[in-house]
Amino acid sequence: MTKSSSVSGFYKLTPKERLKFVKEFAGLTNEECALLQNTGSLPLDLADRMIENVIGAIPIPLGIAVNFLINKRDYLIPMAIEEPSVVAAASYAAKMARDGGGFHTSSTPPIMIGQIQTVGIKDPYAAKIRIIQAKEEILKKANDQDPVLVSVGGGAKDLEAKVIQTTQGPMLITELHVDCRDAMGANAVNTMAEAIAPIIERITGGRVYLRIISNLAVKRLARAWCTVPKEAVGGEEVVDGIVNAWAFAAADPYRAATHNKGIMNGIIAVIIATCNDHRAIEAGVHAYAAKNGHYTTLSTWEKNENGDLIGSIELPMAVGLIGGAVKTHPVARIALKILGVKTANEFGEVLAAVGLAQNLGALRALAHEGIQRGHMSLHARNIAVAAGATGELIDLVAEKMVEERKIRMDRAKELIEEHKATGKL
Repeated sequence: MTKSSSVSGFYKLTPKERLKFVKEFAGLTNEECALLQNTGSLPLDLADRMIENVIGAIPIPLGIAVNFLINKRDYLIPMAIEEPSVVAAASYAAKMARDGGGFHTSSTPPIMIGQIQTVGIKDPYAAKIRIIQAKEEILKKANDQDPVLVSVGGGAKDLEAKVIQTTQGPMLITELHVDCRDAMGANAVNTMAEAIAPIIERITGGRVYLRIISNLAVKRLARAWCTVPKEAVGGEEVVDGIVNAWAFAAADPYRAATHNKGIMNGIIAVIIATCNDHRAIEAGVHAYAAKNGHYTTLSTWEKNENGDLIGSIELPMAVGLIGGAVKTHPVARIALKILGVKTANEFGEVLAAVGLAQNLGALRALAHEGIQRGHMSLHARNIAVAAGATGELIDLVAEKMVEERKIRMDRAKELIEEHKATGKL
């Protein structure tokens, strides 16, 4: 019988009813279905209210990075990630930075940009001036949509307008600058953008299409910097290696992509642990890395006159402590409690420090030890587990594969069979 994924009213079914359909479609076993329904700390009925068409949940390991000293305050960093070595690298890098006084941070106000696209304007440049002249009227209309946000010091603070040339002709883009306080801000910004659209149409004589937040949050930046004593990283030769590794990435987008991926390993792990929007963060950060017309590094590494390592980073960080899944998911609430941040700005600064630490850990491994040493040891454990090893046998198989430099599924299975036959490896 031909299977079809066309299902009428699938969203109306309960999670168990949906899973029954999926079980028949995909040939799942009873054991596999039980695993999907075992949602642990996220109750199934809550998961069903968070997104559509829920059938279960997927647990991700939650670890804690230690040693973080940021602005003379100690932090524990919750990180949800499946990739080995990330938590360990962040902790080790934070320890190295701690020897130089830890991380220092700053940030700009939590301003997000809402864009209103207008087309079909006969005089777009003159319309741009008219929009700017009507700023007070437009801001008032925007702020009328969210008096609570305004009451705590947030709200629409400014606007800009620009004419862009497109394949569809000139477009006037009005950009609303909204202080979102401790929210990421998508809902507030989008609501304001919707509300001012009729005013924009009246002033310009054009037609408004898109009214939506931008994830390139260039006005919501977080910065972190640190001094790492040369002794902490392994000597001046290692410092030189790290600076040279950074210079490679700064000049070459192929290397920069991997360099920045390493930074985001740490940041996204914390974002996921706190149920913030990692897709928005990732999009904004990588767009920011290309803001000058070519893709480059988010961080900078230099050597000072004493031979010590100086690191810094700047990136957009649109995160929130309220709204969405941040307060809905029970583990996200616990993660935020562990982190102990009080404002979205503080959260963004901590994330910048985590990203810089993660970058330091990766660059030191590349420049000094080689990335394989620590990463592959942990990867070998995952391969051993996937091959069927349990208990102490996981470590035995992993160590043997690392020793042989044969970290493969087939070799792991051979070692497991050898252990079953002889009781040793």
